[in-house]
Amino acid sequence: MSRSATDTSASDESNDTPAPAVDGDPGRRRTLSASSARRLLILLAIGALVGGALAVVIVDRSDGGEVRIGHAAAEESATISSTSFGQADPGTCLQWTPSDDPTLDRTDIAAVDCTSPHRFEVAADVDLSVFPGRELGPTAPYPGQERFAMWRDEQCGTAVRNYLGGKFDPTGRYSIGMMYPSSADWDAGVRRLRCGVQVVELPGVPLETTGSVRDQDQSINWPAGTCIGVANGEPTVPVDCSTGHAFEVISVVDLATRFSDGTFPAVTDQDQYLEDTCTQAATEYLGSPDALRDKTLTLFWENVDVSSWLAGSRQVGCMLGKEGDGTFATIVGSATGDITIDGQAPVPPPPLGEGRRQPVPLPGAAPFEPGN
Repeated sequence: MSRSATDTSASDESNDTPAPAVDGDPGRRRTLSASSARRLLILLAIGALVGGALAVVIVDRSDGGEVRIGHAAAEESATISSTSFGQADPGTCLQWTPSDDPTLDRTDIAAVDCTSPHRFEVAADVDLSVFPGRELGPTAPYPGQERFAMWRDEQCGTAVRNYLGGKFDPTGRYSIGMMYPSSADWDAGVRRLRCGVQVVELPGVPLETTGSVRDQDQSINWPAGTCIGVANGEPTVPVDCSTGHAFEVISVVDLATRFSDGTFPAVTDQDQYLEDTCTQAATEYLGSPDALRDKTLTLFWENVDVSSWLAGSRQVGCMLGKEGDGTFATIVGSATGDITIDGQAPVPPPPLGEGRRQPVPLPGAAPFEPGN
């Protein structure tokens, strides 16, 4: 996955250091390496570690970390209680009301229609009792979290991919999660794991979603006008644009409108389409073709990689940000009005001459190499 950008804050072509050309155009440059883009996606999609009083959901992270979320257990009736882990069929969606009180949080979990808001979608229940091993016997002690995490890695990835017919976006908005029984349920003989998918955001709270993941575009995106916060130069979670943020979403583009035959489009083809589309979106969003340059902001966008494309992800965001010292600068205010960048009002650059603009990269910049 990569990102591209057009920076309109820089000087004209008289700059002594020319930009690497893309299709002969020195005004465009790839600015975020694949690892930087992937890190940003992880930071935005994954929550932090939180405690739980009952059974636990472990959310898979592509960087190897975990998120543990307190969870109650399910009854056969599809109403959840903390006394029986029960069983849930694939496609069951679970909903609960979060609470800051750990004794109350997730005690009202219930199965709901997936067209209603929910926080977890069941992909499969895994019966560990059919597995060999003394650690699963009727008198076996309660496993530790590390052992449950190993079972998660062994069982839930496959279960989710089977449930979705292989169409799981590994860098998309959904995470692979697992519920396992409380110690009381374990002592009562429960040996069942529950694999599923959910959307988790900082600080580890499962977000509500509507509709089955099987019917969703799994791309990470936010509506136009959403600002993503910043901490230590790294993006965090959606915030009010009047507070410090790393970038602002100005448009969501569906690549299927341009690449409708289902064939994966090369990154260069995506960039050619998105440069025109996102530039037009920026002009409409800001109300002027000169506003982007005058505010010294950078226009950038996502690219869809092969694995995401094969999973059905087609949506990408057009965004406005600003580089800092190898990180994102802190912007306050929506780009549609007055802003500050790292505490200072932007100073419009001198008018462009007849030459082409020289772009400046966002954090994680890597020289463009044709074919990447």
